Amino acid sequence: MTAPNEAVIADTKPEVIELTPGKYFWCTCGRSASQKFCDGSHQGTSFTPFAFEVTETKKVAICNCKQTQNSPFCDGSHQPLVAN
Repeated sequence: MTAPNEAVIADTKPEVIELTPGKYFWCTCGRSASQKFCDGSHQGTSFTPFAFEVTETKKVAICNCKQTQNSPFCDGSHQPLVAN
């Protein structure tokens, strides 16, 4: 079981999606039932969602392992991980 202040690895690979202009809230805790975006499941942990804005429609790779150093985008940090 994952401790409340440790991110849950939602998946060991990113999700490539097309985002349209708007504000998004990326799940940083990995507990959201609506991965990749926050649904409030971080309550009771030290996590908060990562807010970001998209100004033009574009295809992106969203991190699901929660280890990226380039939030919310995949930077390849998932490669040595195994999903919980």
